[in-house]
Amino acid sequence: MSPSTRRRFLRQTFAFSALSAASWHTHSTAAPSPDAQHFLAIGDWGSEGSLDRQRSVARAMQDYTARNALQTRALLLLGDNFYGQFEGGVNSPRWRTQFEEMYPRSAFDCPCYAMLGNHDYHEEPVSKPDDQLAYAAKGGTRWTLPAKWYRFEIPTATFLVLDSNYRKPEKGKGGLSEEEKAAQMAWLKVELARPRATPFLIVLAHHPLYSNGKHGDSSTLIKAWEPLFREHGVHLYLCGHDHDMQHLELDAHPTSFVISGAGGASLTEIEQDPKKRGPFGQKVQGFSHLEISAQALVVRHVSTEGRVLHGFSKTPAGAVTVL
Repeated sequence: MSPSTRRRFLRQTFAFSALSAASWHTHSTAAPSPDAQHFLAIGDWGSEGSLDRQRSVARAMQDYTARNALQTRALLLLGDNFYGQFEGGVNSPRWRTQFEEMYPRSAFDCPCYAMLGNHDYHEEPVSKPDDQLAYAAKGGTRWTLPAKWYRFEIPTATFLVLDSNYRKPEKGKGGLSEEEKAAQMAWLKVELARPRATPFLIVLAHHPLYSNGKHGDSSTLIKAWEPLFREHGVHLYLCGHDHDMQHLELDAHPTSFVISGAGGASLTEIEQDPKKRGPFGQKVQGFSHLEISAQALVVRHVSTEGRVLHGFSKTPAGAVTVL
């Protein structure tokens, strides 16, 4: 950890302790409301070497929705959708085995909003973003990826989907070009400044800004996006990349930072104590459940056993209650 990163972490640790002591509330976990909109989120799910783990998470998602009688509004696919080789492109058999059948229409007859992760850009032997965009464009599928960055809405929430692949491209490992980064940033500023009728504003991407996991904080994304999130009152930033499940609240920050990167790939360690900067982090396979109404945004981390590991609710005004 560099000196500047350590200083920032220590400031956040102190602020987190003060925040948790001064302004948080706790409440018992309530059953999901049938009157809300329900989304399930998974990141880092598409590894061919982890099919058993991916199946375990997928089955848990189906069992959870059935047990709670939920009508899933959409799946949120948080990147690293396809690790490794992707022979056949839009006709690859992996579309059937690792997407269409893994998350069957019989259980999830809804859009599946996707975004791109770093492994989606890896050239193994070719980069996969174009194939994923083309699969969405051909129609007849729930796979929804109209562009590398895009917007969608429900009556109670506005979602902005971003491409967080800001690393400088190197041989075999691509990412956004400088022109794409500039275009996305201009688009993001316009979208955040647009008048909004929905009570909640949610941003989705693959990489964390802040993480207690293996990859740690991203100084690049913090510099690019954090001031905008703060200025425009983004309620939730949801991502993957670290293969774990986390929830971070920072000093007087309007944004809750949530990581759900446990959709199937092998897990990685939590490296910073969530008691110091948290409130939650766990090395565990699972998925996340977003419940959204006009009154509250509720986020739950759920294990493959169907157990709610951690949850919190947030009001449009930004008050956080840990469940």
